[in-house]
Amino acid sequence: MLNKAPKLKSTIKTKTKSNVNVRPASEAMAEMVMLLFLNQLAEESRAKACEDKSATIRAQHVCAVAKVLKKARG
Repeated sequence: MLNKAPKLKSTIKTKTKSNVNVRPASEAMAEMVMLLFLNQLAEESRAKACEDKSATIRAQHVCAVAKVLKKARG
């Protein structure tokens, strides 16, 4: 477990234009969505690297997949 609180809550508060209270359940859901997105990004990047016959995932693979996954932004 983490000893320190994640910085996502402070990031949400700084990005919003008004004073927003983020409840613990909402913060947990936001963390879950972020982790699911990163997991999907890693899997797609690995598949792209395999298509290019590369053993390692490079920045170019992640950037190519990120363009496709932009629809996941919300």
